[in-house]
Amino acid sequence: MRVAEAVKARRSIRGFKPDPVPEELLREILDIARHAPSNCNTQPWHITVVSGEARNKLEDAIVTEILSGKAPSPAFKPGDADLDGVYKERQFDCAMTYYGTMGIERHEKDKRQALMLKNWQFFGAPHVAFISMPTGMGSVNAIDIGIYLQTLMLLLVDYGLASIPQGALAFFPDPVKEIANLPEGHGIICGLSFGYEQPGEQINKVIMDRAPLEDVVTLIS
Repeated sequence: MRVAEAVKARRSIRGFKPDPVPEELLREILDIARHAPSNCNTQPWHITVVSGEARNKLEDAIVTEILSGKAPSPAFKPGDADLDGVYKERQFDCAMTYYGTMGIERHEKDKRQALMLKNWQFFGAPHVAFISMPTGMGSVNAIDIGIYLQTLMLLLVDYGLASIPQGALAFFPDPVKEIANLPEGHGIICGLSFGYEQPGEQINKVIMDRAPLEDVVTLIS
């Protein structure tokens, strides 16, 4: 698969088969992903992959916290904080496309909340990864995390796998720290649920638009 094909093929998938990815294959993918570039070769990322019974235990623990009313406590500022202008409009359009594809009206709060909760149920994926970096680092270091994440997602596509990056998985870090054993001093940037796509799932029909090239690129000569 050419890189251009992988970039166009990658989508956020939210419906997965229960079949786990063989550990040998997963190790192969992660071994290649570590070749992602970073500023001064600092490689600030750490990835913890949770599967099997540990994954189920983690889902239960996070959902219990949410249903108990516990407030989110992310280590880093969420990506949807303080948005305005065209960025807020794009976020709104994203939500409308998502809920609209699932046939959920804006006033159906219970259905919207149930769909939101699927984030912390890892959308049924057999694996969930938590990508973290030291909490003393900042936005420039987070660029390296983004480069690593995109590298990993494209590799998953190349190997016939599907994934969805989730900022929401940084919101309730305590169960993750307990079960996933994050490195000391690290905070979660985001999570990544992944596995094999379940064909025919309505939730996988969600397709997000992209801004026209002219809106995001300036060429000067």
